[in-house]
Amino acid sequence: MLQPTDQFHGSDLEKVEKLYHIRREEIRPFASNVNPLGLSPKLKEALQANLDILTEYPDREYTKLREAIHAYTGVDAAHVLPGSGATELIVTFITTVKPKKTIVVEPTYSEYKRDLKAIKSEVIDYVLTEDTNFQLDPKDLCKQIDDSVDMVILCNPNNPTSTCITISQIQEIVEKCKETSTFVLIDETYVEFVKDVPTISATPLVKKFNNLIVLRGVSKFFAAPGLRFGYACTSNDKLLRFIKKHANPWSVSSLAAYAGTVMFTDTDYMQATRDLILQEQSLVCSALKTRKTIQIIPPATNFVLIKLQKEGLTSAMVFEHCIKKGLMIRDCSNFIGLGPDYIRFCFLKPEDDDKLVNTLLEII
Repeated sequence: MLQPTDQFHGSDLEKVEKLYHIRREEIRPFASNVNPLGLSPKLKEALQANLDILTEYPDREYTKLREAIHAYTGVDAAHVLPGSGATELIVTFITTVKPKKTIVVEPTYSEYKRDLKAIKSEVIDYVLTEDTNFQLDPKDLCKQIDDSVDMVILCNPNNPTSTCITISQIQEIVEKCKETSTFVLIDETYVEFVKDVPTISATPLVKKFNNLIVLRGVSKFFAAPGLRFGYACTSNDKLLRFIKKHANPWSVSSLAAYAGTVMFTDTDYMQATRDLILQEQSLVCSALKTRKTIQIIPPATNFVLIKLQKEGLTSAMVFEHCIKKGLMIRDCSNFIGLGPDYIRFCFLKPEDDDKLVNTLLEII
C-alpha cells in the first residue's frame, strides 16, 4: 500500500494521484526534469504530417537517423547506436560488457546499480560529499581505479546534484581507465541544458578512446519521454558488432527514427530552452537564497538540489507541503549520500516557478 512517506519518481504521477486524490493533470511536475516548453514545434509539425510512416518498417541500419545524430553531435555515424531510450541502452551495455567490478559515482540515478546487481557485478560506491558541493575530483577518482575495475559509471551533469565536470576532466578519467582496460560509461541525459555544452560533453572524445561510451536520450531536453528513443556513442567496433549481432531488430520504431532526423535540427527551440532554463535557474535560486535555513547546491543544469537546514524540517515534510498544492518535487532521502535533508526540483515556466518559490518560502 502506498504511504505518504514513499519517495516518488518524477514519472509516478498516477501513484501520487491515487494517494493524494489530486488529478494528475493538475500536478505541476517539478520532479520530472522535463523541458517545460514541451515538444519542439518543428518536430510536432513534422510528425503530424508524416504519421503514415507508421505503416513502414524502420531501416535496420538506421542510416538517416545515425547521420542526423552525427550532424548534431559530431560523432562518426558508424559510432552511433540508436536504442529505445537511454535506460534500455544502459542495460544493453552493462549486460554486454558484464563488468565484474564497477565504480559508480554517487549519489546518482538508481537504474545503474539495479542493472549491475542483475549481473552480480561488485559495485563500489564513490560518494560525492556536501563539503565539496558534490563536485567530483577526477584525480581522487582515478586513485580508486586499478586493473580490477572493469567499468566506471558517471552521470554528467549528475542527477540529483546538478553538478558537472568538464571535458578535460573527463579525459583525465578516460585516460586513466585506458591504462587499466576499464570502460567508462557517461550518461549525458542532462548535458544539453547546460549553458556551454562543448565544455561539458564527452562526445568529442569518442573517436580517440575506444573504452568510452556516451549515452543520451530525448526524454528530458526534447520533452519526449513517450517516444522511447536514445542513442549511444562509442568507437569500440568490437562492442558495437556484438550488440548489433545479438540485438533485436527494429529496436527503434519508425516514428521515433523519423523524429530523430527532425528534432536535432530545431536550433530555435534548443536556444529558447537554454535561455528559459538559465533565466529561471538564476531567478529561483536568487529568491531562495534570501533564506538562511537552506543550502543551495549551485546548479549546472535544469534542476537544483537543496539541503534543508531548518531544525525539525525533513524532505518528506516539504514534499507533503508542496504536493497538497499540486506541486510535485523530489524527496531525495533515498539517494546514497543524501538523506532526509535534501530535496530536488526542476525549473519550469515562470508562473509555475513563482508558485513553487512562494510555497517553499512558507515552510523552509
